[in-house]
Amino acid sequence: MEGQVESNERYYRRRAVEERMAAQRAVTETARAWHSKLAQDFAERAVACTAVICTTAAAING
Repeated sequence: MEGQVESNERYYRRRAVEERMAAQRAVTETARAWHSKLAQDFAERAVACTAVICTTAAAING
């Protein structure tokens, strides 16, 4: 993927998955909770990016 830039949406989705996996591997409840919160935050950002993309496309095409 040299020379290509990852989109914000793809980055946020990837990070959400990574944080969910980290939460599953976490040894302490504190770490598990922190990784779960980060996963949720990244997932929300990915959804927001998708909404912006869809809204923008609708405005352009509509």
